[in-house]
Amino acid sequence: MFPDSRVPSRDELIDHLVRTRIAGDVATPRDNNLAHYRELANGNPYYWFGVEFGERWSDEQDVLAVMAELCGVSEDPEHRRGQDTIDPELTVAGLERAAAELGKAAADRARVLTATGHPGGLLDMHAQVTAALRAAGCELVRVPLGLTADQGVVTQLAGVAVYERGASLWHTHSPAPMAEILDALPQEGEEPPGLVFADHGWAGCAAQRGLTTVGFADSNDPALFLAESEGTLTVCVPLDDHVVNPRFYEPMTAYLLDVAGLA
Repeated sequence: MFPDSRVPSRDELIDHLVRTRIAGDVATPRDNNLAHYRELANGNPYYWFGVEFGERWSDEQDVLAVMAELCGVSEDPEHRRGQDTIDPELTVAGLERAAAELGKAAADRARVLTATGHPGGLLDMHAQVTAALRAAGCELVRVPLGLTADQGVVTQLAGVAVYERGASLWHTHSPAPMAEILDALPQEGEEPPGLVFADHGWAGCAAQRGLTTVGFADSNDPALFLAESEGTLTVCVPLDDHVVNPRFYEPMTAYLLDVAGLA
């Protein structure tokens, strides 16, 4: 682990990502990846993350080809079980493209919305990004009170929109919480965000609404990668989104903020 105060070099970060399995040989098995690609291709909306694909990705081999290119999974269609990978070079390249968007938002003092469906792993990263953007003069979207979705509550912690149910933060890939926020803002007389920094269904929904969106997704979650390939999503960063210790994401966050000029 790097100390909180030190920003890793690019090579150090790649080594860290591989050692902690944020990238490289990740925990998500190959058969799970392929099953999710098949579900998306078969039109299961759960796997679309709020992006409207229609009939464009009905061949799972086309989905696999994009995932090999943008995420770094094995391109071999005969590799059906066992280990699969995320290319750490693609992770860092995604972070650098994400940093460029954060830098633009800071320069413009844009109105921003951050959100996570993976609070157990990624909440601290989103909170640090939120704090850095706020310190740079960005206006933070405040989630309107009283929003509900999927039998739970849409709320905000450390400036990050999250999904709460039964007094606990829940892991969710659903686009419904983000849809509730974006539908409620004009009713409150509020402008939409100029930048959304999110993951999974939260990012997919925002991108589908035409908002500039940086998203994060795992190797078994193809929707955001397809959305980036089509130009709907601005950036998708590939990573394992729930490794054994959320502190493992700290060097990655430090690198992201440093490249963005927000450290």
